Amino acid sequence: MKAPITQDVVTIPRREAEGGKRNIVGLTREALRDALIAVGTPEKQAKMRVGQVWQWVYHWGVRDFAAMTNLSKAFRAVLAEHFEIALPEVVTRQVSGDGTRKYLIRIAGGHEVETVYIPEEGRGTLCISSQVGCTLTCSFCHTGTQKLVRNLTAAEIVGQVMLARDDLGEWPEPGTGTGESGPRLLSNIVLMGMGEPLYNFENVRDGMKIVMDGEGIALGRRRITLSTSGVVPEIARTAEEIGCLLAVSFHATTDAVRDVLVPINRRWNIETLLAALKEYPKATNSERITFEYVMLDGVNDSDDDAHRLVALLDGIPAKVNLIPFNEWPGAPYRRSSNNRIRAFATILMQAGYASPIRTPRGEDIMAACGQLKSATERARKSRAEIAAEAGL
Repeated sequence: MKAPITQDVVTIPRREAEGGKRNIVGLTREALRDALIAVGTPEKQAKMRVGQVWQWVYHWGVRDFAAMTNLSKAFRAVLAEHFEIALPEVVTRQVSGDGTRKYLIRIAGGHEVETVYIPEEGRGTLCISSQVGCTLTCSFCHTGTQKLVRNLTAAEIVGQVMLARDDLGEWPEPGTGTGESGPRLLSNIVLMGMGEPLYNFENVRDGMKIVMDGEGIALGRRRITLSTSGVVPEIARTAEEIGCLLAVSFHATTDAVRDVLVPINRRWNIETLLAALKEYPKATNSERITFEYVMLDGVNDSDDDAHRLVALLDGIPAKVNLIPFNEWPGAPYRRSSNNRIRAFATILMQAGYASPIRTPRGEDIMAACGQLKSATERARKSRAEIAAEAGL
């Protein structure tokens, strides 16, 4: 018997920048240095001050300049006058029967995104969003039915990580470390939430640089996986400027099927995408590209599809994550049977490709892969449907 769903509604007052104060969260080291110099910090001191503030914000999780006790009172007053440490708001927090946590987060302008924390044995993965809505309209994805509103800022991307650490109580106590020697309930990040990360490249890059910085949250680049549907021009840039692991929402073995499932394929088809992946600078046997493949009954799950996939992967250090389709209201597809998924996986494994079958997590709170969609958007659609049914 599954544990019951719990939900906390967190009432947090909206916070706007007061008097034009600049938010420190989301600034890279270089941007923070420039900002401190602009408010009077001597250039010779700027690097040291950046390091001090950085540790307080990203290592200890401090939100109050007054608590930064290794800074002079005068400097703390300057910081408080010109800056703030502001995060998005947690509107609701849901906990699945399997321990998965889903946060509905409100950002500037009243828009909302969803973030999911997935606990596992010895680790925990945070699935973060990069856009409000999505422009890709992948036909199997619930998020794709919500129109793109805007890109998230670097502060809103990093803020999701910080809010999750708040909820997990993961900020270290004074005198303890982070990384491998400290608490690590949140050990991995996947950019697989709402939106296409490579359509918001600069903000994603800056956010991940902050997360990877060794004097702060300190997640190594191999603990971060960016998932793209195939924005070919930005793929090499991902390796060069972020350096994280790469995943590709692949889902089909012919252009005819992928054009429907992943419409970006009409712009960059399978051949073009695979050519870019074969040149991916970070792709090695120890850092394989992950091909995500959602299993759809009668659509892309045949033995012929599996054999075609093996042929397509030739020459690419790769593994395949097989994802049982996570259904959502009105979805036009059904999940492949367990036997069909296992048969598909066997063909891949016999060809030498690791092909784990993902265990669906958080389905009871619509937190599973492909199910994310902000509650306000769902409610808006529901009201519209009700009005249509009433002939209004």
